[in-house]
Amino acid sequence: MQTVPSLPLLSAGPVPPAAGSATPWAALDEPAEWEGFSRPVPGHEGWWESCLAIEGMHCAACALTVESVLRKLPGVDAVQVNGVTAVARLQWQPQATRPSAWMAALRQAGYGALPAGDLLLAGKRQRAQRLMLWRWLVAGFCMMQVMMYAAPAYLAPAGEITPDIRALLGWASWVLTLPVLLFSCWPFFSAALRDVRHLRIGMDVPVALGVLIAFGASTAATFDPASPWGEHASYDSVPMFVFFLLSGRLLEQRLRDRTAGALEALMRRLPDSVERQEADGSFRAVAVRRLAVGDLVRVLPGQAFPADGEVERGESRVDQSLLTGESKPLLRRAGDGVIAGSHNLTSLLLVRVRRVGAQTRYAEIVALMEQASLEKPGLVQLVDRIASPFLVAVLLAAAGAAWWWWPLGQAHAMAVAVSVLIVTCPCALSLATPAAMLAGAGALARRGVLVRRLQALESCAAVDTVVFDKTGTLTEDRMEVVLAHTPQGVDRGEVCDRAGALARQSLHPVSRAIAARFPVNASAPGWVASEVEEVAGRGLRGKVARLDGSDARYLYLGSASFCRAPVQGRDVPVLQAHLSDGEHYLAGFELDEAIRPDAAQAVAALLQLGVRVQLLSGDTGQAVAHLARRAGIEWCFGECTPEMKLEHVRRLQREGHRVMMVGDGMNDGPVLAAADVSMAMGQAVPLAQARADFIMTGNRLATVAALLAQARRTRSVVRQNLVWAALYNAACVPLAIAGLMPTWLAGFGMAASSLLVVANSARLARVAPEH
Repeated sequence: MQTVPSLPLLSAGPVPPAAGSATPWAALDEPAEWEGFSRPVPGHEGWWESCLAIEGMHCAACALTVESVLRKLPGVDAVQVNGVTAVARLQWQPQATRPSAWMAALRQAGYGALPAGDLLLAGKRQRAQRLMLWRWLVAGFCMMQVMMYAAPAYLAPAGEITPDIRALLGWASWVLTLPVLLFSCWPFFSAALRDVRHLRIGMDVPVALGVLIAFGASTAATFDPASPWGEHASYDSVPMFVFFLLSGRLLEQRLRDRTAGALEALMRRLPDSVERQEADGSFRAVAVRRLAVGDLVRVLPGQAFPADGEVERGESRVDQSLLTGESKPLLRRAGDGVIAGSHNLTSLLLVRVRRVGAQTRYAEIVALMEQASLEKPGLVQLVDRIASPFLVAVLLAAAGAAWWWWPLGQAHAMAVAVSVLIVTCPCALSLATPAAMLAGAGALARRGVLVRRLQALESCAAVDTVVFDKTGTLTEDRMEVVLAHTPQGVDRGEVCDRAGALARQSLHPVSRAIAARFPVNASAPGWVASEVEEVAGRGLRGKVARLDGSDARYLYLGSASFCRAPVQGRDVPVLQAHLSDGEHYLAGFELDEAIRPDAAQAVAALLQLGVRVQLLSGDTGQAVAHLARRAGIEWCFGECTPEMKLEHVRRLQREGHRVMMVGDGMNDGPVLAAADVSMAMGQAVPLAQARADFIMTGNRLATVAALLAQARRTRSVVRQNLVWAALYNAACVPLAIAGLMPTWLAGFGMAASSLLVVANSARLARVAPEH
């Protein structure tokens, strides 16, 4: 996370270090350290917000435990833990607690933690992934050897294998199963032991119990062949189950990283250091957190910009796609602005820093994405609540199955109990919703849409009406010429070029629009204006001639009264400008607000999705209707006050519609809050963004339809995941209880179900083509 400027503490004295925090975490209690992964909470003076990467989390019950541990600490207010990303966010007061207290409490509960901004985090995760890979390889190797030793018992006719050979094969299998039990199974055993020590049940408890029961029964058969277990040694099921389970978790880990790829890539996008110009003019590498406003930094090709700034020297192409959704690299030269987190592509740039830390646009985007990634949608909260009771039911079901089958054979009863413990582990159910939500949010981030509330993705899928604000949403902050007309007998091309030459001498919005509509014509002799006089509020007068000075004429460009000639304009609800020579009317120009280039395309895409589109504006009815026709919107309402907009949306909701509001202005705050789903433009005022569920960073209206389509895809995938998890348990649990599912098949089914859920969710991470 990006650092923020140091703020004075509000407490009268230093907070005493927490008990047990003196060694590994004491350094984090220094403000200079915790400010590296924290930021002030807007609107709550004295409160800070920090993110921690939690180690040792494997299930929904773990997320609830971590939340409970942190929430009990003094000075800690809100705590949110995302089980998919293993990240916790908490709000706290420096005068009441410090990071060492959090770390100590989590360690006491059996979990590890690292600051989410710690540079060692990536390396530690890589080491954990390598260790997981080694555990998987050991389980796979031992599984193949044990299966080779078990094959004769399955294939040879009865009585062909002598007791001494059978005992030898059993001892060899026992020796090969030990590394699986002591090394490959350690993550499951350690997590289960931690849960039991704290009197809770996590998803690893039934898994560890099943492995221990299967290995214990097989060991009893090997050490005492005359026991009731003597004929039922099944070592092959243990390494096979562990191999399948580790395969699922390993692939799940890879797919999970891909699922949250866009979020992680954005949050870790800033460089660690940057070259800053010193007092003697030389450049020296410094940490990004040491930058200050006014510093001059050197950004090489391939590097990310460390702060918002202005190019002072150089020219290069800049990639802002991950921040704004703009797919094409943008040209940046001296005087142009650059934003933190975007990448310099082609040439070296010298950049003057204008905003650092929490003030940068990058920091605002990261804050929004962290908030979205940590939020728990309603379905996830429901799964979290039922996880522990469900696992208790699993243990009871396994005990009941063992009791039922015990009279028919102790070994068979234990095998049935193991299968029930393994096959009913609700991993797929706990991953069904969060994996899909995060995958969808990641794809939207690459499209240029920031998700402020994951819960809104659920609501967005049901939207059937989209209401646009006009000014600043469908239109840009400039005017454009929508029509130019000339009387009969007048050379349209010539008079328009003359008008453009005269308009280029003024900065008035009308003049700039005409100049942009009729730029210098490279294929024809140019025109130049001289002796230009501008009359405020009326227009321009000047001499326009060819470059060689020939064909000079004095022209008037402006209002009808200023042109000194009979005007032949039309009766239309738009601004008009006129051109004359003082005696003859030469041309008329109709100007309107510049509609966004993709407005009509965006409306068409929404209509194609079956969504009704409406336009609300405080502008006059004629102006609103004119713009609606240009954009292809059928329903439009003008002269709307903020109260009227709010009532309109509420009326639609009372009629049973699910409404999405897209706006950007200060007066859009109430209606954005009242709508079922709301989206604010990237340049929207802070109030509008604070009330919005989504923020359009790239200001491309086509992303509205992309958002609705992605939300519908996400809803479909969540439903598929939940249906699959329910069908899997409904089909496999009765089979396991009936004794028809061997242990190895139960392990394969459990791993495959979780993998299928994550793989199905990962499909959402691909950016779908725009409509």
